[in-house]
Amino acid sequence: MRNPLVSVEQLVAALDEGDVSPGVVLVDVRWTLNGPPGRPAYEAGHLPGAVYVDLESELTTHGPEGGRHPLPDPDVFQRAMRRSGVSAATPVVVYDGATSLAASRLWWLLTDAGHPDVRVLDGGYDAWLAAGLPVETGPGPAPAAGDFVVESGHRRVVDAEAVAALGRAGTGPVLVDVRAADRYAGENETIDPIAGHIPGAVNRPSMANLTESGGFKAAPEIARAYADLPGEPVLYCGSGITAAHTLLALETVGRTGSIYPGSWSDWITDPDRPRATGPTP
Repeated sequence: MRNPLVSVEQLVAALDEGDVSPGVVLVDVRWTLNGPPGRPAYEAGHLPGAVYVDLESELTTHGPEGGRHPLPDPDVFQRAMRRSGVSAATPVVVYDGATSLAASRLWWLLTDAGHPDVRVLDGGYDAWLAAGLPVETGPGPAPAAGDFVVESGHRRVVDAEAVAALGRAGTGPVLVDVRAADRYAGENETIDPIAGHIPGAVNRPSMANLTESGGFKAAPEIARAYADLPGEPVLYCGSGITAAHTLLALETVGRTGSIYPGSWSDWITDPDRPRATGPTP
């Protein structure tokens, strides 16, 4: 399994050597929950040649079902990728401000759609700045349109019914809640209307996979954090975005898993679904 991360040094070396330039597509997907929008930050400074993609309108199609960040309509997503210059044969490097939360969403969507060469810039824009590398300002380029065809289904996903069946069976993949420990325990829920977690889930906060600067920890540290979880876990969070971040971490150490895209915000829409509170046993 190829490492889905690329360091600033590796990206610069590849660009300088011409291995991926000018064919590489750089995508800026800066985003924060509940705002502010990422485009002003992008226009204030971004990697040279990077295009901006909006998570809320192009990587999500909001509707009455699927939680707070349902997966995007395939046509909407395909148009966004083609507008960005993405083709199946073109390497793609995605980044956000620092933590790779938003970038992992696009990484997951593109790989699920069948793109064979997508990586996340470890440490994001902050790491690029810290290295003293040049940036561009303004609205960004208008690249030649790509011809990428979205063929979703290359990633394993589960829905609420499958998660419920997993709980009833008591066997099979481990269900992992990757939100912060207090939200998992139901002690500090400020985003969703109901607090708690899916019964049977264990807690492994995704942010524990990062260093203080926002880059991912070394592979041995990440591997140890999940060593007690066998097989390919089922990951969920609040609305599917942070779950992709943990999947990204797992794939840096040669493991993988599946995602419940609707996650907690979808689970709680049915009052008959069970809920639990308290820390991981």
